[in-house]
Amino acid sequence: MGLLIGVPRETAAGEKRVATVPEVVEKLIKLGFSVQVESGAGDAANCGDDTYRAAGAQIAASAADVWGRSDIVFKVRPPTPDEVALLRPGAMLIGFVWPAQNPALMEQLAAKGATVLAIDALPRQLSRAQKMDALTSQAGVSGYRAVIEAANAFGRFFNGQITAAGKVPPAKVFIAGAGVAGLAAIGTAANLGAIVRANDTRAEVADQVVSLGGEFVKVDYEEEGSGGGGYAKVMSEGFQAAQRAMYAKQAREVDIIITTALIPGKPAPKLITAEMVATMKPGSVIVDMAAEQGGNCELTVPGEAVVRHGVTIVGYTDLASRLAKQSSTLYSNNLLRLTEELCKTKDGQVNVNFEDDAIRGLTVIKEGAVTWPAPPIKMPAAPAKAAAAAAAPAAKKAHGHGPGEPMSAKSLATVFGIGAVLFALVGLYAPASFLAHFTVFVLACFIGYMVVWNVTPSLHTPLMSVTNAISSIIAIGALVQVAPPLDAAGALNRPNGLILGLAVVALVLTAVNMFGGFAVTRRMLAMFRK
Repeated sequence: MGLLIGVPRETAAGEKRVATVPEVVEKLIKLGFSVQVESGAGDAANCGDDTYRAAGAQIAASAADVWGRSDIVFKVRPPTPDEVALLRPGAMLIGFVWPAQNPALMEQLAAKGATVLAIDALPRQLSRAQKMDALTSQAGVSGYRAVIEAANAFGRFFNGQITAAGKVPPAKVFIAGAGVAGLAAIGTAANLGAIVRANDTRAEVADQVVSLGGEFVKVDYEEEGSGGGGYAKVMSEGFQAAQRAMYAKQAREVDIIITTALIPGKPAPKLITAEMVATMKPGSVIVDMAAEQGGNCELTVPGEAVVRHGVTIVGYTDLASRLAKQSSTLYSNNLLRLTEELCKTKDGQVNVNFEDDAIRGLTVIKEGAVTWPAPPIKMPAAPAKAAAAAAAPAAKKAHGHGPGEPMSAKSLATVFGIGAVLFALVGLYAPASFLAHFTVFVLACFIGYMVVWNVTPSLHTPLMSVTNAISSIIAIGALVQVAPPLDAAGALNRPNGLILGLAVVALVLTAVNMFGGFAVTRRMLAMFRK
């Protein structure tokens, strides 16, 4: 008999998400588990009791039934003390826990002898853990919703328009922090037609910002801000001063600011001061996605939208919950992938394997013993820079120039000299017909190189597919064999059956290559259009 998974109704104010949706219930049952859901738990996420019953779940009449009977409890928000009191001793809890911020909750859960897997403690630097990364899935939903809330509070279109009634300039949006939520906000705002700017302390995200249609605004101060695990670190005072100056400039210029800056275990950094808000244009909007941790703006009121100095400051703490169906589906899929890792035997039993780095990082309490924080994960060592530095001088010595360095004048003259001799030999001794074809070949190589060199790198793959289609010049040879020209006497030079058959097959394959190449090109180019 498999373990019983319980899904209680979320009791936090305004929380509409549910930890498991009916589509996932069916998959949990296939893993050997039984599932019970508290009556009404999914109503706010458009998942009624009937849909859970149809998926094979039991419907529990009360929260006490779920907490008291379940072997494993799936949760979204951290449980309240009253909920922990209902938890069956020795049971397992999976959900957001935030152990650093909730020491009292950790003590209460440990006293129950529970095993607790905090989905927020997942080691995000592990690539295989991405399928379980609920922080990423929920942040993506929140980033999208932040732009929607900004558009709702903003008094104009996002995209620029020219109408008979007048010209409407595009909205200017500045996004502070280009993590998962920030990137989702950048893509959404850019797709709505706004001019998007973004900043982050991690320089490596600049290319991601540009790829989504934004402009990366760099702080005029050199310091790396990556803190590991996909998070930023606390920056030096010098960097913070330069950053504040940049934010003050953006506040005067843009219409909308969306802030996403958070550092695990610490209050949200104050990026937007009251003085900056006062300099913003009337009707501007600030969406503070860090409101639940104190906010990135000094004037944010958590859970509310307020107006200060003519600027609407949105401090909602339930952005993901405002898209309850979508966020619940993503979150329940994250928990499903985690359950699959815990139950590799598919017999409804779980194994909390501490040899697995992902499971070890998630487990904050095991059978009543606090195991948080987890030991650092030993990542593969980066290639030694010293070896690369030593190899460069050796390559330069052996070949006359290092990687990425231009040829020396002597090497360049040698190459051109050899090329000139070869061309002279071809011109002196090759037949006239060969020389004409060779000249066309050389010119085609030169022109082709210059054309491809000036194509945007992101379009190289579509270019390859269309040139693949055009290169099917073999079709001309096959057509000549199928319908040969007349000889001097006016008779057809019919090929034998083998040659004719090969020509027909070549025509069929070439037609697939040509039409397929153009079809692939069209689909790929469509990816670059809004």
